Amino acid sequence: MSEKFHDSIERRASDSTADSETSLIKEEREGGVAAWLTVGGSILVYYCSMGILNSFGFFNNYYTSDFLEKTSPSTIAFIGTLQIALMNSLAAISGALCDLYGIKWLYIGAGTGTSAGLVILSFAQPDRFWQVFLIQGLLVGFAAAFGAQPALTVVGQHFKQQRAIAMGLVTAGSALGGIGFPLMFERLLPVLGFSWMLRIAALKVAVLYSISLAISTSRPVGKDQPRNCGALLDFRGFLDLRYAVLCIGGFFAQLGQWIPSYYIKMYTNAAYNEPSISEYFLPMMNGCSILGAVLGGLLGDRMGRLNLLWPIVMFTGCICIFVWLLINSLAVTVLFACLYGFGTGNFTALLPSVVGQITPDENLGARVGAFYSVVAIASLVGTPIGSALIDDDETRQGYWWLIVFSGTAITIGSLFMLGSRLLHDKSLRKRW
Repeated sequence: MSEKFHDSIERRASDSTADSETSLIKEEREGGVAAWLTVGGSILVYYCSMGILNSFGFFNNYYTSDFLEKTSPSTIAFIGTLQIALMNSLAAISGALCDLYGIKWLYIGAGTGTSAGLVILSFAQPDRFWQVFLIQGLLVGFAAAFGAQPALTVVGQHFKQQRAIAMGLVTAGSALGGIGFPLMFERLLPVLGFSWMLRIAALKVAVLYSISLAISTSRPVGKDQPRNCGALLDFRGFLDLRYAVLCIGGFFAQLGQWIPSYYIKMYTNAAYNEPSISEYFLPMMNGCSILGAVLGGLLGDRMGRLNLLWPIVMFTGCICIFVWLLINSLAVTVLFACLYGFGTGNFTALLPSVVGQITPDENLGARVGAFYSVVAIASLVGTPIGSALIDDDETRQGYWWLIVFSGTAITIGSLFMLGSRLLHDKSLRKRW
């Protein structure tokens, strides 16, 4: 009996030592080759998934002026916002699935679905809104959702101390896609037409997803846990007031966030009649968001992620009103596009890392996903609401209420983020 007892004690001590060594090895491996290759793979996934979504400003302009010209702009906007809403609402499930099973089958499904969706869209008929809505909005949005959130979650599995910069680099992939895809579309559309433009984009997506799958690794932290609904949808984070208030802030910010990227080209054409210049506004905005995402990640790790998040979001909301709305100048509109892109790059990179900062590692995917599933409601309705406020899409003054709505919603969101920061610690000098 005594020998069995001592054997049991020794086994427990051995298991404890093994767990400690495993934990130590994981800490030492942060920033290793496998981790940074995974970041590279996640950048490619974000390039394809979020890059397509960030390109909707191009589709919005083309659909409004040509392909779906009989459909109202506010109705067309639902195509893009449905993609974003699905991306956010399915984040809870896709992130938790990444925690449980890793990224292999998620990437295969997301890449195949996105490529197939673009090919099917190439056969859509003009003035058939329901076809475009179901294919681009529903199918492509659904497929992309199972790539984007896992791409962030898997990076969170590899990094703790450098999580903000790692996630910032990943989210920069969406901006790279927001540059590459619109420029490609602008060049291919007049030469090859809408259908072949989409087929080439589908091939590009398939190749990049394949590369990502080859270089990415995951550490499923819950594969030995019971597969229950609670493991996929973890809304217990809302019991933490900091998390709940931050989510309200993210909700308001998302109401207005996508409006400038959807309508900056249409606004520039209406206000200044410069179509040769307006086609560069969306890539310009997305290009500056790369700088914002990377710089935001670097500064966030040093001065505190939430310390940086709320003033950047407030700055972004204010320039909508005080720069875009009040100053009538093409040069100033260029400046606005650059500043706004920089601000949204920070916002996109910092928000998930802030949520991860107050989330237990074993629930990271499910908690971040639950957060974005609530924010999804705002991303679905925000841009159509703003679009409905356009009085005349052929004059600068017709966009005023759209701009006011966007700037006000983002600014309100920043105030709730400030509230979440104060709930962490009332001293704003402390790193949080």
